[in-house]
Amino acid sequence: MLIGEVARRSGVSTRMLRHYDALGLVRPTGRTVGGYREYSAEDVRRIFHVESLRSLGLSLKQIGRALEDPAFTPSALVGDLIRWTEDRLARERELLERLRAVDASEPTGWQDVLRIVELMQGLGSDSAARRQQAVLARPEDTPVPAGLLARAALAESDPHVAGALRWALARSGGDGMTALAAGAQAQDAGVRRRAVLAIAGMPGAPGAAAVLTDALGDPDPAVRGHAALALGRRGVTAAVPVLVGMVVAGVHDVEAAEVLGALSRDHGCGARVLTALTGELAAPGADSAARLRLTQALVELPGTAAHDVLRELAHDDDRAVALVAAAFAAVLDERSPGDRQGEPLPEEPSRGGPVPRGDRRPGRRRPRGVCGPREGRCENGGDPGEN
Repeated sequence: MLIGEVARRSGVSTRMLRHYDALGLVRPTGRTVGGYREYSAEDVRRIFHVESLRSLGLSLKQIGRALEDPAFTPSALVGDLIRWTEDRLARERELLERLRAVDASEPTGWQDVLRIVELMQGLGSDSAARRQQAVLARPEDTPVPAGLLARAALAESDPHVAGALRWALARSGGDGMTALAAGAQAQDAGVRRRAVLAIAGMPGAPGAAAVLTDALGDPDPAVRGHAALALGRRGVTAAVPVLVGMVVAGVHDVEAAEVLGALSRDHGCGARVLTALTGELAAPGADSAARLRLTQALVELPGTAAHDVLRELAHDDDRAVALVAAAFAAVLDERSPGDRQGEPLPEEPSRGGPVPRGDRRPGRRRPRGVCGPREGRCENGGDPGEN
């Protein structure tokens, strides 16, 4: 079979076949009287073997060893090829992300392209200081794709750089929400935390409230806590159970108590918050430290009902709780009615039933005028579950 026919059947150019011959990879078995290369069926099979190994990324030198050296086993080489291919794909993906970021910024000229590339290089630096500078030092009028900032925020572990990225995202107008919402569903709890923190700083972004509300059910307590604080500050009363749980657990309990107080004052659910706190105070097995934090949280609530609970807790069996409650009750007693925060909670008849005689500790009694955990209604007349 002459070289032209071999080229047609194999799909390998005549130039490449001559190159194989010169390297000794595939030498034709014979030649015609006129000196033309003549390939046998075995030669053609060898050509296909060479092409098959080339498709795996082997160099021509490696292919020669593979075909001639029986001791040249494929295992080590194939492992190297896998690693090289993974590295190449990673570089290709990085290039694709860069091109997409440049395209999303809608550059008007090559200077805009160069500024975006400079930002990407800065965000990819090993130096946290350089990454932070790349975010903060960009000109005000330079458009930056929010998706690029969002992806960087989801991957950033340095708290200072993460704060700078959240600041930049908050000024982006909510364009990074798609990437952040995806991050809130990530398998890695750290990524979910960073996503929720970034979304918390973008209160006006479309879809932010829905993502944060979903995060209230996240298995990670830090994710739930970040979402609850953000929603509570926006007046979303669905955050109340998580906020109360934060007080019990002692995780950002001061912030959680302040948000609970604000919800009680401004969003008409004081009875619901008070019921949740007193329910935890009366919970069997509640430890002293948790009950102290719950007692302190009561001070944030407006109205006379929380004040009455503090007076009762001043006689609690737990001396530490009693002392703290007495001190806070005394402070509130000294205030004039005009100094009290908020308006008194409306007194509603308790429908929770009498407290058993064997459980007379004041901290375990439901305060007069506070509705039961599942039975009462919030001050605005709605069911607790609807606020």
